Amino acid sequence: MTNVISLGGSIVAPDKVDESYLEKFAGMIKEFLLDDVARRFIIVVGGGGPARTWQAAYRRISTALGDSVKDECADWIGIMATRLNAQLVKAIFGAYCEDDVVTDPSAEYDGRNFFTGRVLVAAGWKPGFSSDNDAVLLAVRFGAKTLINLSNIEKVYTADPKTDSSAKPIDSIKWEDFRAITGDKWTPGKNVPFDPVASRAAEKSGIDVICAAGRNLENLRQILCGATYTGTLIHA
Repeated sequence: MTNVISLGGSIVAPDKVDESYLEKFAGMIKEFLLDDVARRFIIVVGGGGPARTWQAAYRRISTALGDSVKDECADWIGIMATRLNAQLVKAIFGAYCEDDVVTDPSAEYDGRNFFTGRVLVAAGWKPGFSSDNDAVLLAVRFGAKTLINLSNIEKVYTADPKTDSSAKPIDSIKWEDFRAITGDKWTPGKNVPFDPVASRAAEKSGIDVICAAGRNLENLRQILCGATYTGTLIHA
């Protein structure tokens, strides 16, 4: 069994590295690896606070200089933040993660598949979408039918609860209805439960996504065990 986790950068590094969380997260994943030798994990890491901080700096400085702000430049800044975070996560898993951090989920390396260990860590690929899309591509490639999306929200809401007091949490939602909430356009640093480009790819490929609070590790354990969990299932 291969589990694919899109690990939000806001969990790994909300402003600086959350060492306590990563220690507990990695410890729990290693428990599953020890209990089931057939289980593997793909962990795709986002950029989080550092990405948004550096992107904001780029926008402010460019504007002050009278230059246009280019989405592609902002995207590359975010991608580099994901790669730094991913390199840290890879190092934490040590011998379980034998392969380099994946930065192109479509590639072949040295004429072989690039997943040879028990844990594979991936980061951002190229402008135009977030690391969520890379997670979908890897899920398709390695035959995972469900992707776990861990972020700083417990469930998807009918609207942004920060700005709409009438917003309601959702337990289960179809892709077409979810996309009606989030839209189809990606902008660098966009803060949505799941990247719109990745949503289109997941719907097309028949991938289900579970959105859940990343810091609730006992809830993640429930998801991985196939038990009742708190979160939102997005499905066909």
